[in-house]
Amino acid sequence: MVETEVTETDLARFQKRSVSLSGHRTSVSLERAFWAVLEAAAKRRDLSLAGLIGEIDRARAEDQNLASALRLFALKEAQGRHAH
Repeated sequence: MVETEVTETDLARFQKRSVSLSGHRTSVSLERAFWAVLEAAAKRRDLSLAGLIGEIDRARAEDQNLASALRLFALKEAQGRHAH
């Protein structure tokens, strides 16, 4: 297996993913660095990424968009303050 170096530029690139929330498909675009933190958080909680996103979606304020809620969750995770 060949290991490739991940650069800051790579982590800053947007990546769009689709997820089903409450039976509705939606797409979310986040920087790859945020996706990496969310994937690690889901693994630590023994959840799928979609399961974690669903929890974050249900906990967010009505006036907060999903991408913002995911970024704030990931920031808290990265700072060592578990969001849930």
